[in-house]
Amino acid sequence: MGITKTGICPDQLLFYCRPGFEDDLSGELVFHAERLGWRGHVNSLTQQGIVRFVVDEARPANVLHRELRFDDMIFARQSLVALPVLRLERDNRLSGIVAQVVDSGWSFETVWHETPDTNEGKALAGLIKALTRPLESLLRKRGALRRKAGGRRLHLLWTAGDSVQLGMSFPGNRSELPGGIRRLRFPHAAPSRSTLKLEEAWHAFIPRDEWDSRLAQGMQAADLGAAPGGWTWQLVNRGMHVYAIDNGPMQRELLASGLVEHLREDGFTWEPPCRLDWLVCDMVDKPTRVTTHMQHWLTRRWCSEAIFNLKLPMKRRWEEVARCLAGLRTGLEAAGVAADVRCRQLYHDREEVTVHVRLRE
Repeated sequence: MGITKTGICPDQLLFYCRPGFEDDLSGELVFHAERLGWRGHVNSLTQQGIVRFVVDEARPANVLHRELRFDDMIFARQSLVALPVLRLERDNRLSGIVAQVVDSGWSFETVWHETPDTNEGKALAGLIKALTRPLESLLRKRGALRRKAGGRRLHLLWTAGDSVQLGMSFPGNRSELPGGIRRLRFPHAAPSRSTLKLEEAWHAFIPRDEWDSRLAQGMQAADLGAAPGGWTWQLVNRGMHVYAIDNGPMQRELLASGLVEHLREDGFTWEPPCRLDWLVCDMVDKPTRVTTHMQHWLTRRWCSEAIFNLKLPMKRRWEEVARCLAGLRTGLEAAGVAADVRCRQLYHDREEVTVHVRLRE
């Protein structure tokens, strides 16, 4: 990362999350840090989606950042190595930023300006636009912003017009989306906005160059708790044949596609007639009950891949998710079923997280 001997050594990691989930991300960070043998403390900006993990020992924070893999995080939208927060002079904001970059010894290929995912954060857009080009020009002159710098990216997190925190991200251990947010356009033919949750899950868990083989036309899928058909719509849009399981009504256009068999049955008791390619589930129930049912499907190999949502309680959400995932992994292992399990809180999720499981043959 190019830290100079006399410069600033980063002592903290900076994370973004969904506003209101700062405590959940904090608990997750402490868990992983302790698992990796690191000591530190957490501070966060409530309802702004910002969490900092400050290292309490002499080791540089970028070492912890390499060990703490972004893909293993559930509640984090972005993961950065960070410098202390800067308080800027409003009539000369750029000097303070450039000075800290130079003192850090950092070099990078791109600069991203970001704000909390709040109305107050969005109000800073005009200021950021005015500062972007002059700042990049100064950074190029000082040799910090250059063409070949290992893909490193400088992030400027603005929380006020006179307050910014500088962070660095690294290829393969970060989100490639501004603010860690994937914004999707709602397809107006879909019957509900929940359709975006499944589309985002595919982007999050399946490499785009594998969509044609893993989300292929002619595959068979089941959608438990399907009505009115938001998730079924995504499956049909990929040309899959879908068993839509729900006592509620489905969108007429979906049924007219000829690719949907609507069965008015209980998603917790229905069994597929054959092994399917996909199981998706967005049923509203206790996360432990949903996880247990998904485990039932997977240990019997009724599907090859599954995506399901877990609706979270009001309190101790991280603990509940961790308990569900641990139980799922233990159950699969006990049944001799090898599988890759990932979980993330997506942008289009609300009080929930999305789990993806892929069986290994």
